Amino acid sequence: MQSIAKAKPGTIGIVAKLEGEARFLSRAAAIGLTPGCPVEILRSEKNQPVLIYSRDTVIALSRREGEKIMLEVTT
Repeated sequence: MQSIAKAKPGTIGIVAKLEGEARFLSRAAAIGLTPGCPVEILRSEKNQPVLIYSRDTVIALSRREGEKIMLEVTT
C-alpha cells in the first residue's frame, strides 16, 4: 500500500483506506473517494496537485490530501 501522493503517473489501484479529520473524510466521500473505489494517477509532479481519475471524473488533490489516501496498487 502507498499513498496517492507517492504514486507515479499511470498507477492504477483501489482506495484501501482514508485517514484524517472529519472534514477531509466528508469531502472525500462527497467527491466519491471511498474505500474500494478504483483510481488512476494521471499527474503527480513535485510541488503540484495530484491529478487522479476516478468514477468518470478528474480530481485534483493537494499533496497533503493525497498523503491521507492509501492506495492498493493493482498495476
